[in-house]
Amino acid sequence: MMTDQGSRKRGRRGSGRQESFWGQLTTWLDDWIEINPDGTVTAFSGKVELGTGVRTALAQIVAEELDVPFDRVHMVMGDTQRTPDEGYTAGSMTISSSGTALRNAAAQARLILFELASRKLAVHLDELNVQAGVISANRQPQRKVTYAELMGGKHFNIEVPANVTVKDSQTYTVVGKSTPREDIPRKVAGESVFIQDLRLPGMLHARLVRPPSVGAELISMDERSLAEIPGIVKVVRRNNFIGIVTEREEQAILAAQALKVEWRESATLPTMQNLYATLRSRPTEDNLLIDQGDFDSAWKNAHRQLHATYYQPYHAHASIGPSCAVADVKEDQITVWASTPGPYPLSGTLAKLLDVSPEKVHLIHVEGAGSYGQNGSDDAAADAVILSQAVGRPVRLQWSRQDEFVWEPKAPAMVMEARGGLDSQGNVVAWDYQVWSPSHVARAHSPEQLVAGQLLSDQPSAQFGFSFGAERNAPTNYSFETQRVTVHYIADSPLRASSFRSLGGAENTFANESFMDELAAAAGVDALEFRLRYLSDERARQVLKSAASKAGWESRPSPLKTRGNLSQGRGIGFAWYENDQALVASIAHVQVDISTGAVRVNRIVVAHDCGLIINPDGLRNQIEGNTIQSLSRALKEEVMFDEWRIKSVDWESYPILTFSEVPDVDIVLINRPDLPAVGAGEPSTTTTAAAVANAIFDATGARLRQIPFTPARVKAALS
Repeated sequence: MMTDQGSRKRGRRGSGRQESFWGQLTTWLDDWIEINPDGTVTAFSGKVELGTGVRTALAQIVAEELDVPFDRVHMVMGDTQRTPDEGYTAGSMTISSSGTALRNAAAQARLILFELASRKLAVHLDELNVQAGVISANRQPQRKVTYAELMGGKHFNIEVPANVTVKDSQTYTVVGKSTPREDIPRKVAGESVFIQDLRLPGMLHARLVRPPSVGAELISMDERSLAEIPGIVKVVRRNNFIGIVTEREEQAILAAQALKVEWRESATLPTMQNLYATLRSRPTEDNLLIDQGDFDSAWKNAHRQLHATYYQPYHAHASIGPSCAVADVKEDQITVWASTPGPYPLSGTLAKLLDVSPEKVHLIHVEGAGSYGQNGSDDAAADAVILSQAVGRPVRLQWSRQDEFVWEPKAPAMVMEARGGLDSQGNVVAWDYQVWSPSHVARAHSPEQLVAGQLLSDQPSAQFGFSFGAERNAPTNYSFETQRVTVHYIADSPLRASSFRSLGGAENTFANESFMDELAAAAGVDALEFRLRYLSDERARQVLKSAASKAGWESRPSPLKTRGNLSQGRGIGFAWYENDQALVASIAHVQVDISTGAVRVNRIVVAHDCGLIINPDGLRNQIEGNTIQSLSRALKEEVMFDEWRIKSVDWESYPILTFSEVPDVDIVLINRPDLPAVGAGEPSTTTTAAAVANAIFDATGARLRQIPFTPARVKAALS
């Protein structure tokens, strides 16, 4: 069974592997767990740390199942020569997928270690126990052996069976406990943690000279304009791709600013005023998700009919640190350091870009600024390999702030339309929901889906192959006898769009939960009571009731009957993420200045049920981060453009929430140790906008149906 490890790379191919959209799932134990000669444990995950704390949570799972101290578990994540191929870190699936795989692998490793100890100590399995990686005999505790003595430096050479027995959650001592994130001390101390900090011997620096707009063509370039700038190694021009490689970073910045170039631009975008009409006018691929009952008849016979349309603009990831990557392209080996959420998929795409075999590309994930989707990190990696190949040395490629805002993929703009019918008693008798959206997934599987590939080939971005994401949380979890839900996928997005935290989940929840409030108000019923009417699932009801209790919810219809110039209100938003994952209810307390339209969110209460909680403190961090980011999107964020180019290029033209505007966030955690753990990286981002919009209505009687809720839009709604 066991062999010496030697220098064998991870990711064993052959039996024990199953193809999946999320990578190539391996059941080979050595791909997940390694017992080291010093008694520490190395755990391998193809998922990566995006700032959400999963490195700590996964280590807790391994420590728990192996019965070793948490600080003895070392995580290796997102390295194509060492870790399993788990595709993308996305969809709030790290804990449920990689966590489950690691739990099963650690449980199998523990069983094998017990079997080895049983033979070595000549003691029956039932008479053994383990503490801190030391197995001993119950009746003769002096007879003991360590994990390192049994397995240190050897391979298990066995697969993890499908029915491996894991520990009872009632016995947990590590999982379920608040454990400080192991990455925070290094970040607080300013150690080299992020991709922007990485330095290699002999490394050069590079900046890009991008076209002023997507689709612009290069007419001329005058390298003589760089004559006064020292340290220039090479100006790399290939079709519309321009990169400048220098000895030092500041030289690259100066050179990119000084290079004289002339571009030919054309007007290819709709106006901001026509964006949503444009989306609805383009050809679509339609998907009927739910068709229950006879909607047309129920709608026709309804005592009261309501109809509303909601709008979501393009959003930028707006990562605080612009994208960066380091590449070292050699004849026999290409090594790339990038903050990509998909090391294996990106390595394959870069191999195609350079026309080499995938085995030659070694991609190592290094943390970057949080993106929670597809920002510019993959594109920066492509830029870096092109420039490193051109100069034959390691190259660090740093995007500028403007590069990031203009060229990264955006969260798609969407249009959501809802119709609802009430009977004479105020009950919902008809529900129809439609959404128009580009695909929320455009991960690069070919060079033409990368900015560099498009500039090199002068070809538009290739389609991903299928549309996905707009159906997320389009169906509600309310029990309506007659309901219809349709997704209209737009084939060609005006702006480059791809994955953003929760995909369409936040946008659909904003529309669905806003419309639920509109129906409740029309029926003259308290918003919480109205929702509970149509929820039979006890977990869903408990989440809503828990949030209401914490928030001090007053049962009454909205809006308030009396209000002043500074009017205050509360609103609720509920979501069962992806209709089968985590459950979230958010309640926002807002103050609206009637004279200016300014909205101040003073407090947000979030009740959260994601099954078994791995790390309560880490979960709170996640929920707080989700809430703050989604509040920023709801109040301020909108990518601006004209027919020629994107106009949101800096923090002034794309403002985000400031520290002084962050509300108090009160969190209610509902732990369910008897249920599987599901992800928390996205669910609580879905409910914020609806809760705030509903609170604004409660405070003022004005309904906001277009994000962001700027003072101008609030004043327009008030008038």
